Amino acid sequence: MCENMLNYIWGAIIFIGIAAAAFNGRLAEVTNGAISSAKEAVELGITMLGIMSMWTGIMKVGEKAGLIRSLSKKLMPFLSRLFPDVPREHKAMEHISANVIANILGLGWAATPAGIAAMKELQTLNAHKERASRAMCMFLIFNMSSLQLISINIIAYRSQYGSAAPSEIIGPGIVTTLVSTLAGVLFAKMAEVVK
Repeated sequence: MCENMLNYIWGAIIFIGIAAAAFNGRLAEVTNGAISSAKEAVELGITMLGIMSMWTGIMKVGEKAGLIRSLSKKLMPFLSRLFPDVPREHKAMEHISANVIANILGLGWAATPAGIAAMKELQTLNAHKERASRAMCMFLIFNMSSLQLISINIIAYRSQYGSAAPSEIIGPGIVTTLVSTLAGVLFAKMAEVVK
């Protein structure tokens, strides 16, 4: 139902845009814009593919070398406080820590499979299957706020569009994602107390 509604909305926006361009005699500009945007999208996709491949490869090497397991053990005291309803040995904690590590390294695309697996495991602990548990809500908020040390996507976008110093975003990125994560966790904890 919702997908169909979005299809109608996007279809209407495109139709109105084309009709307005035709009415104002700017149909050629719409065509040129569509072609140049498609070219930029392909170039950006190729750039992102290279960067994604490199960082997911580094993540795999770290996993094979035991670095991910070591980082997971270091995160466990923090995660067990953040998710008190989840036993430390439960498979969900393993997936949550992998997701957090990938997000911290700026590998959102690598974090997604671990996040989905974590939610599935958290659902096995959920007493009320028809609604999200406290742990599920906390994980969603923590995942979406996404504390990052290296904002790889933004660096790639800045590089693609000709920034003289694409990595200068690292400092502000750390600060903003730290603030968003702290705000999200604080909000979730306050909601737990009110509930």
